[in-house]
Amino acid sequence: MINTKIYKAVYGLAEKLMKAAAKDDRETFDALYAELRAICIDNENTDKDHPEQWETLADFTEEIDDALPIYQKALDKAGAKQSNDHIASIGFSMASLQAETGQTGAAIVSLQQARTSAQSIEDDELKADIDELLESLTTGQEPHFDQ
Repeated sequence: MINTKIYKAVYGLAEKLMKAAAKDDRETFDALYAELRAICIDNENTDKDHPEQWETLADFTEEIDDALPIYQKALDKAGAKQSNDHIASIGFSMASLQAETGQTGAAIVSLQQARTSAQSIEDDELKADIDELLESLTTGQEPHFDQ
């Protein structure tokens, strides 16, 4: 379970980051991103460390080459906590970026792992998204990205 104080800080920053991005306010976005990154680093390898903060950081990391290792870190932390909700969500996000950059094989592996974890969760929309992207990649169809 994520620490309540950290949860509120991470989600507060996420909301502000979305607003800054929508306004193309680079200066504010960069400052907020640095604050979110600092929370992740400060909590790393403590009892406050949680995959959700790393997943959120990856979600707002603009360079795909920078985001993928952060998603992997989040995935490793989710696996250690055996948090199927996070494994499925992070795996789907990772696979979407991998597919977007032509890393189809890696995306399929990420989606298969996400699908396995998703079997025990209640988020039917995420399950459908995983299945849809996996099907498009394995049948050679162009996936569509809602971004």
